[in-house]
Amino acid sequence: MKRVMAVDVMRGLAIVLMVLVNNPGSWQSVYWPLLHAKWHGLTPTDLVFPFFIFIMGVAMNFAFAHQRMQQQPPKAIVLSIIKRSAILFALGLFLALFYVNTLDPNFSWIEDKLLSIRVMGVLQRLAVVYFVTAFILYKLDIKGQYAALVVCIGGYWMAMAWLPYHDSQDQVYVGLWEFGNSFSAWIDNAVLGANHVYYPQAQPFPFDPEGLLSTFPAIGTCLFGVIAGQWLVSGQSEKNTCGLLFVSGVVLLVGGLILSLWVPVNKGLWSPSYTVLTAGLAMLLLGVLVFILDIKHHQLWAKPFVVAGANSIVFFMLSGILARIFLMIPVAGVTLKAWLFQQVFSPLASPQTASLLFACCFLLLCYLPVYVMYRKKWFLRV
Repeated sequence: MKRVMAVDVMRGLAIVLMVLVNNPGSWQSVYWPLLHAKWHGLTPTDLVFPFFIFIMGVAMNFAFAHQRMQQQPPKAIVLSIIKRSAILFALGLFLALFYVNTLDPNFSWIEDKLLSIRVMGVLQRLAVVYFVTAFILYKLDIKGQYAALVVCIGGYWMAMAWLPYHDSQDQVYVGLWEFGNSFSAWIDNAVLGANHVYYPQAQPFPFDPEGLLSTFPAIGTCLFGVIAGQWLVSGQSEKNTCGLLFVSGVVLLVGGLILSLWVPVNKGLWSPSYTVLTAGLAMLLLGVLVFILDIKHHQLWAKPFVVAGANSIVFFMLSGILARIFLMIPVAGVTLKAWLFQQVFSPLASPQTASLLFACCFLLLCYLPVYVMYRKKWFLRV
């Protein structure tokens, strides 16, 4: 099967941007496009995670086609899905636990990290999304996959809009999309508990932006990628595929904007309007990349993103581990990260530019080992 370079480049672009926006020199000095929207709304940074989930769905088609070509038995395919999902989830839990506050003498790793571990997270969501989407792709035909897409987004919307819930004072709410007050937040608080979510102080319900119920529309994002991937492996001409991506992207983008009249665009809740709008933008980006890379063959500029995407999970894990190490090493009463930013980067430019310079240098530091792995053809497939 012919490899589509656009898929590799989009995966690499997403992981590069993910590492860049997650590691500024100072969170107090960041250019607004490199920050998430405070709640409702959309910034360029809010596109990164759904784009990665979308391209994961695209890539699944190639992986399953390869397994069919090798005539792998059903049991082996099922086990590979379970194994990959379990590894991703375990890696997410590892990052959640990999931290010691060396500047706080009262810090207890058992109490402050292990017993209050954040259950969900980026890799955990990827694990659940991959697990469910892979079985949908493996077990259902195309009509079933479209139906699953509608159920994931429409079912989530109906649950959020119509199901009532109440707080500890027995005040009943319904249909809210507020910070700490939504049916999704209520589910997170009831199932995970306040000590195991990203926003433990949110009121009236602590919740997680990678929470339980909001994972369903994220599965929808992945299924949009599955659909786009099916067009890429269908055998039709690249120009026809590119046209499909552009038309579908525009339709979804307009549809998402129309939905936003009733449901706010919100990444933290992965709202239906956010799901559809970002899927449209992802299809448009993939279409642009197919046109540039696979039709016009302007490929030299994209090589760094191919390298990053070839070991994307390694890249992400390495960045997460190094970022935490920079926070655990004390230097002159502050963390190594704070010291580097204050002593090395701050004198060079304005606070925001210095913060971006730090992020770029950190990105390069994480990229170098991945580049070496690529040159040596070491590819770690989770």
